[in-house]
Amino acid sequence: MKKLFISLIILLSVLVSLIFISSNNQVTALSENSNSLDTVKSSEPQTTYTFKNLFQNEPIIDSSGVDTIIDAYNYKSYYDWDIKQPIYVKYILYKGGGECDRSNFRFKNDTKIKMATAKDYAGSGFDMGHLANAEDFAYDCFSGERTFRFYNCLPQYPNLNRGVWKRWENKVREWSQTDSLLVVCGGKFSDKKIGNGVYVPEYCWKVVYSIRSNHILKVLWFKNVEKDAEKNFEEISIYKLRENLGYDIILSY
Repeated sequence: MKKLFISLIILLSVLVSLIFISSNNQVTALSENSNSLDTVKSSEPQTTYTFKNLFQNEPIIDSSGVDTIIDAYNYKSYYDWDIKQPIYVKYILYKGGGECDRSNFRFKNDTKIKMATAKDYAGSGFDMGHLANAEDFAYDCFSGERTFRFYNCLPQYPNLNRGVWKRWENKVREWSQTDSLLVVCGGKFSDKKIGNGVYVPEYCWKVVYSIRSNHILKVLWFKNVEKDAEKNFEEISIYKLRENLGYDIILSY
């Protein structure tokens, strides 16, 4: 009887061990699947895009709607699939500018993500307005060309894109000659759309942060309007920007 009891105990221990090993294998497989979804490389080098982890319930990046971060070599795009647009873009700027000829560059999509196309913009009355500015990276044609991506532009009225928005791009580039800057810029969206469901920002904004002095230099708020964009622009505080957007802007890269 005692031998039978010992045999049963041994058999039970073996069964428990087998169940534990099987469970660990399943967890490992799930982890491997999760990692395979986290980072996907496009066919073109230097561009990667990272999804939120679908298995481990990672916290949301912020409340902006960002679901994908696209690392485009010289800037990062914080992208929202639902509106087919970047919510905002971040980049470091130091001694921006240069002589690269951009006349042959055209906007494109080098990822597998569905986003705006040139067809969506055609006849819409909107410019493909850069967020990470092409002229900031004109010291290197590779970097300048990288800015021509649909995850780095928003539909902007020409009055804004070629007017007060451009004026501030030039001013920030001047500051970069003597300071290393973090530039964060994006849009606040309304229900307006162009093309095949591509959302149009009601407002565009830009934060310029001095890395050297650890100080915010400017917070700029632009209304995306067909006329009088200069009159519909204001300098605001970072607190007002957070209030306007409904989420925090993290000033790190």
